Amino acid sequence: MAKKQLNVRVDATTAEMARERAEQQGISMNQYIERLVQQDMGEAGRNFVDAAAQFMKEHEAVFLAEFGSPSELQDVRR
Repeated sequence: MAKKQLNVRVDATTAEMARERAEQQGISMNQYIERLVQQDMGEAGRNFVDAAAQFMKEHEAVFLAEFGSPSELQDVRR
């Protein structure tokens, strides 16, 4: 995958903490930042799925009234 260059500004303390963590993990700063973003996106995806499941749980009766049960939907599609 092609890489893109990003320029970010952080305070000196944050930059030093990031350098130290990357060094502790034996990876470059680029790899460290990339991993952080990927982890964050994974959490966002999980949060979305959890929120969608909660929404469906709370509003299941409305969907059933409008569309019927999943098995009824399959019967209509056939």
